[in-house]
Amino acid sequence: MRTRRAVLAAVSVLAGLWWAALPAVATAAGPRPAGGWTSEQRWSPKNDWEPNIAADPSSAWLYQMTTQYGGSPVCRPHMDHCIVFRSSADRGRTWHKSMVMNRRQCPPARACRRAAWQNDPVLAVSASGVIYAAWMNQWDVVFAKSRDHGRTWTGLHDFRRALGASFTDKPWIVISPSGKDVYVAFNRSDSYISASRDYGRTWSNPVRTNTGGRYWFAEAGAVAPDGHVYFAESAEHQNAKGTVRLAVISSATGGTSWTTAYVAGSQQQPPCRARLCPNDFYGPQISLAIDRAGTILAAYVANTSPGAPMRLYAITSANGVSWSAPVMLGARATRVGADFPKASAGPRPGDFRVAWEDDGNGARAWNVWYRATVNRGVSWSPAVRLSNLRSGAPYKTRAGFRFPYGDYLGMTVDSHGTSYLTWSEGNSYRGPGTTWWARNQSGPPAAAGSIAG
Repeated sequence: MRTRRAVLAAVSVLAGLWWAALPAVATAAGPRPAGGWTSEQRWSPKNDWEPNIAADPSSAWLYQMTTQYGGSPVCRPHMDHCIVFRSSADRGRTWHKSMVMNRRQCPPARACRRAAWQNDPVLAVSASGVIYAAWMNQWDVVFAKSRDHGRTWTGLHDFRRALGASFTDKPWIVISPSGKDVYVAFNRSDSYISASRDYGRTWSNPVRTNTGGRYWFAEAGAVAPDGHVYFAESAEHQNAKGTVRLAVISSATGGTSWTTAYVAGSQQQPPCRARLCPNDFYGPQISLAIDRAGTILAAYVANTSPGAPMRLYAITSANGVSWSAPVMLGARATRVGADFPKASAGPRPGDFRVAWEDDGNGARAWNVWYRATVNRGVSWSPAVRLSNLRSGAPYKTRAGFRFPYGDYLGMTVDSHGTSYLTWSEGNSYRGPGTTWWARNQSGPPAAAGSIAG
């Protein structure tokens, strides 16, 4: 995530205490979302930021992670904020108790120790039900896996130590269906990817994938049916000013070498006017997914003039080299427009789902939206507003929520075609805010094939 680290720890602890002191607020639902979606549901009343979610492809298990602020009372002793994990055996109808993730970090040439903060959780689940996860223990990107639905975690690997770097940042994880091949992308300003070909037991030396001096962010990825692996990444200038390049990075060699294709670009992002908010908080992003036939769909946001509102686009490719012309999926805007895109593939060829957030209802009225296609992006279903509750938190109104609490959201699709989406809403960049989630029961609408994008 973009620069929101321990600098906000004291503020976040105070926000967490203030949030906990608030009385319960009655919840008023707006119109129930279309497409079989449930109303949004809050994870907890705590101060939660930037979640992720993954469904087991072979069972009803569902897993979530989020970043929880509030210091030692909600994390562990001497922690500012932490990654918490929870699991559900019945597709989210009930949840087991949340747990704080392992905070061991092993910086280069130094003794291992306990991290004081954690960020950026990412999850994936294999066909056999093994959970693979990556996150940050302070500035150390780490990996671990669980064979017992998250009760215990093994195989902790520290990529900062492996690289011998002063820091590592913003991981993303993808796996092959069996979980044998695991890839973790991250940055040390430059883009790096490390591969495991034995279920995460051993790892290759991280490979730098770029040239030049931009700052890279891994934002999505997937393994194709032929074993080729793809990551979607954005590349901004070190000062977060000027143009942003949007890339798909691929490997046909099991991660020993990588090819970068620049598939889109944007002018400088709209500014974030909230206090302490970094200049690149609304930075253009790109996500991707791959269906069972090997079609790649990328969803990205971009503008054509510096600081202007951004629009959401989708492109497709059969090989990651040649791409279709962009189709615009979202153009509602007040100041920022569309941002934080996420793409997932359904269980059938041509089945893709895309989610994003925008400020189309007002500068302090953000919402989460969803569209789907069943024909590889030729046409799309109408946009569905998932952030439908009009109250239930101080930052919620009939028009939307006050601030996008985190610059990433998470989406997954299970083997039945059910989509699950998680995001965080808040009062401001400093918080407080909470993690929400929703699911649909019907998969992509049958009408998706007849409605233009």
